[in-house]
Amino acid sequence: MNIAVRYFTRSGNTKKLAEAVAKVAFAEAMEVSSPLTEKADILFLACSYYAFDIDPEVKRFILENKSNIGKIVCVGTSAMMKSIKRPVRRVASKAGITVADEEFHCRGQFKKAHPGRPNENDLSMAADFVKSLIPQKL
Repeated sequence: MNIAVRYFTRSGNTKKLAEAVAKVAFAEAMEVSSPLTEKADILFLACSYYAFDIDPEVKRFILENKSNIGKIVCVGTSAMMKSIKRPVRRVASKAGITVADEEFHCRGQFKKAHPGRPNENDLSMAADFVKSLIPQKL
């Protein structure tokens, strides 16, 4: 099973989460500016909400790499929203890509809201989430 981890972050919150996911998935966390060079059976896509949507760079990554994405598993942070699945699914469905029902999402620090998030507990829970999806690889 080939696993890839890509992320988009403005503040660094989501990068921390992507790195925690990548460590237990035996993959490298890379920014969405890095294309997929081979087919990923599972793509852990880490991003956040910005003005109630995912960033255009994330959308572009999905569409430009659609032939190398088997299934997307969403991993996200945000100050207010509780899931990034809906906006990811909107883009992925146009490209014929499945988005898993499973998702990991936690709070991310934004200005004075949720200071220190994601924290070590969040990162540990993200790792456990990944282990639950790909136990045979771990």
